Amino acid sequence: MSANKFQPHLFVLPEDDANRQIMNGFSLDPMVKERTIDIREEAGGWRLVIERFCQVYAPEMARYPERLMLLLIDLDGRAERLEDARSQIPEDLRDRVFVMGTFTEPEDLRHDLGTYEKIGLALAQDCRESTIRTWSHRLLKHNEPEMIRLRNRSRHFLFSNQR
Repeated sequence: MSANKFQPHLFVLPEDDANRQIMNGFSLDPMVKERTIDIREEAGGWRLVIERFCQVYAPEMARYPERLMLLLIDLDGRAERLEDARSQIPEDLRDRVFVMGTFTEPEDLRHDLGTYEKIGLALAQDCRESTIRTWSHRLLKHNEPEMIRLRNRSRHFLFSNQR
């Protein structure tokens, strides 16, 4: 089910199927409200995530001021990739667009933490409880500032019984 574009919502643009599955797990958390997350089709590469965002989703964001956007990319061991991606986001949207990803690839995270669904559920639990048990994993901890920024902007509408 798609998100209500006129209410606060989060669009997620994943690089690949693994990232999409992690977000599917996140959305399965029983406290996630229906119609608040819309997981888009995977882009097929980190540069394609940025390109699709800039060409398709950035222009739409002016019409939907309640929309937040999460771009999920693999860093492939390149820490500078996050800043490269963030630098391409239009200045007027930077407070509503978030870029995160596994330091290497989600497959490495799955090896350490279990299925993608389980990883997504654990990340959702951390977000709604304001903890970092899963987010502190060596392949995710670089996301902490961005995760906190996204959590502060979205927790009130993503989860039931949140203030």
